[in-house]
Formats: sequence, C-alpha cells, structure tokens
Amino acid sequence: MKTVTNKTQKSLTIPLARGKTLHLGFGKTAAITTNASEHPPLKKLVDAGQIEIHDEGSPSAEGAGGGKASQVWMPRHGSRPGHRGGDR
Repeated sequence: MKTVTNKTQKSLTIPLARGKTLHLGFGKTAAITTNASEHPPLKKLVDAGQIEIHDEGSPSAEGAGGGKASQVWMPRHGSRPGHRGGDR
C-alpha cells in the first residue's frame, strides 16, 4: 500500500486504474494500492507537483498532516432541545 497526498489548495479528482477515481480534498491523504501508483495519469499529477506518493511505512507518510480532520460538534438539522421522537 502507498499513501497519496494532495499538495494543492483545491480538491482533486484523481484517476486510478480500472476506471476508478479518488476524490481527495486539499491537504488530505489517502491509501492506494501499489499497482495504482504506476497508473500513467497518476504519474502526470506527481510530475506536475499536485500530489505526492509515499510508501505507507515511510516516516514522511506518517508525519503528513491532514489525514484526519478534527471533529467539530454540529447539531443535526431540525433537532430541538427536549424533543423526544417516536411513538408514545
């Protein structure tokens, strides 16, 4: 497995092998298979500097920030304090 990191300030749609795509937000990372890293359109993005590919166990892949976004509590739409749903 390898890790791909988006180095741009916008979301990318990354073409993968067998017609699959990866939607990657700016600054985010995702795991891809080793075979997928050899796909020619993926190599073009690496050459253009839009993404970086690392081995999963490498220190630079582990230290890459932005892999997980911090969770912020947000109320659900239509939720009311003290309201109980369901049959009574």
